[in-house]
Amino acid sequence: MTTNPITQEKTFFGHPAGLYILFFVEMWERFSYYGMRAILTLYLAAPIILDDPQSGFGWTNAETLSFYGTYTMFVYLMSIPGGWVADKYIGQKKAVMLGGLLLCAGHGILAVDTEWAFFTGLMLIVVGVGFLKPNISTMVGGLYQKGDNKREDGFYIFYMGINIGAFLGALTVGAVAAKYGWHFGFGLAGIGMAIGQLVYFYGLQYLEGVGEFIGSEKSPDKELMNRPLTNVEKDRIIVLFLSFLIIIVFWGAFEQAGGLMNLYTEQKTDRSLALPFMENEFIVPAAIFQSINAFFIIVFALVVTAFWSNWAKKGRESSSLFKMAIGIIIMAFGFFFMSKASTEVVMEGDEIVQKSAMIWLVLAYLFHTIGELCASPVALSFITKLAPVKYAAFMMGAYFAATGLGNKVAGFVGQLSEGAGEFQVFTGIAIFCTLFGILVLLLLKPLKRLTHGAEEIDVE
Repeated sequence: MTTNPITQEKTFFGHPAGLYILFFVEMWERFSYYGMRAILTLYLAAPIILDDPQSGFGWTNAETLSFYGTYTMFVYLMSIPGGWVADKYIGQKKAVMLGGLLLCAGHGILAVDTEWAFFTGLMLIVVGVGFLKPNISTMVGGLYQKGDNKREDGFYIFYMGINIGAFLGALTVGAVAAKYGWHFGFGLAGIGMAIGQLVYFYGLQYLEGVGEFIGSEKSPDKELMNRPLTNVEKDRIIVLFLSFLIIIVFWGAFEQAGGLMNLYTEQKTDRSLALPFMENEFIVPAAIFQSINAFFIIVFALVVTAFWSNWAKKGRESSSLFKMAIGIIIMAFGFFFMSKASTEVVMEGDEIVQKSAMIWLVLAYLFHTIGELCASPVALSFITKLAPVKYAAFMMGAYFAATGLGNKVAGFVGQLSEGAGEFQVFTGIAIFCTLFGILVLLLLKPLKRLTHGAEEIDVE
């Protein structure tokens, strides 16, 4: 993947200045998306109360989780056409611009308290994320020359931007929605997206030569548009598609956070806090818990990066596929804490007489976060290493499409709790993901051979 050498001279803390522009753009985009996501299922499941800002759609948990899984699936499935349009016609830079404008419109319309505005806004967000998400991630990879060992660290920095935005979005949007009403929360998410778009307009000067359309006459990679793939490139694409199975399983479990775990937090978790300076107990809004994962990522991202760096220096296995498998296993253990939480809930008929402690949710999110840090930013870097230049954004789009399928799986699995119960679902996820991670570790060597040395660190 070629980049402009002038862009590479402008560095900050050893990384291209453009990385920090993309960092802040993605931070504000994720502020808007995760802020919206934090209240989406709560809004759909909230009872209908006429002329009340806290009125929702009154859907059942099953209806809410089904819609949530389908919607988030389409959000990420749109990354395939978004990446294809960028590779074939307009380039990643213009695709990010278009996606940002659509997202501003979509989040803004959600602030309008009508049913048509709600579904129109969601549709615009689907298309907007499809254009922005795969292309901005591909642009991060384009900032680094082939073989640059700073690439993965760059993606960790970029990933921190994602989660700073997710943390602030879930925290502030959730708090505003709880106090003033759902549509004030949606409106705040729209303001965040508008700020991100302004940052992108300003930062284009630091992104010269990155994300340009490779089919243009000025592109040094123009001849690659028509050149057929080599056998090595075909093998690498096979590995990428196999790695997408790992992604589907990972996000199918992890995305319980926005669905089943979010509803569980609202309905079956004791969220009361006795604070010394308050006369009455403070009830923590359920949406606030969506910020815990992002907070832990901000805290532990550099720790996990340093761990893998030291691990590799000792000559131990540290390929991307290895890290992704370990990430799934660590994330799986978080669900055992949710299994424990579900045993504390006491029901009398349809009434809940005892709820579970908040600590189990916090511990679950901690393990989910460590697992995510081992898998997700590594996967983003892995794709930019292996994907052929002419399919760079398309393959990143395919990755996010796999994420979308994982979201749909998450919705389906979450629905099973209606019949089987939370304990069985949480325990089943934990056991399945642990066994799946072990299977990937067993298949590691043949998969690594197909990468043909694209991984900088390879231990035999």
